[in-house]
Amino acid sequence: MIIAMLLSTRSFGQGNVGLQVDTIYMLPEVKVTAQFLNDTDRYRYNQMKFYVTTILPYLDAATKVFKEINAKVNEEGVSRKERKQFVHSREEEMRSSFEEKVKQLNVTQGTLLVKLIARQTEVNLYNILQEFKNPLTAVKWQAWARLNGMNLDRKYQPDEEKDLENIMEELGYPLPPGYRYDYLRRKNAKS
Repeated sequence: MIIAMLLSTRSFGQGNVGLQVDTIYMLPEVKVTAQFLNDTDRYRYNQMKFYVTTILPYLDAATKVFKEINAKVNEEGVSRKERKQFVHSREEEMRSSFEEKVKQLNVTQGTLLVKLIARQTEVNLYNILQEFKNPLTAVKWQAWARLNGMNLDRKYQPDEEKDLENIMEELGYPLPPGYRYDYLRRKNAKS
């Protein structure tokens, strides 16, 4: 039976008689990173990595809730009232679970959390607030963010956040598909 299977896989195209074997070698992806220029750069990178690992539970919870709310909103037959009640219930759950812990974050950790939520959801926080809450709430939080040096209406730019991208890749959070396409397009346009 084995001989019959081998004989049936023969290739007779273009006058060749015999078994043709095509071998494809899949090499693992290699990431090349530059060495740190000095100890200060190394310290800043390690500090950012510590901050990112600190906020990862909040990031995971926020992206999970975003996906749940987005799925509920996109369901057919969901009334505006049901949608609003669902968003409010999920907000209350998040508030009771994480409010005290999030209040203890420093400004840098908060800024990183805002950037990473925008990265993982592929939508900036201003648009999320505008869609799921209301435009006035979005404006209120945008004004607060601007007073504290942040911008909720800014799209995440992976090519401007190279250290953050390296850290997220190291921690097992690859760049989401929407950003990957934009990132590669901009990178090819520069070359």
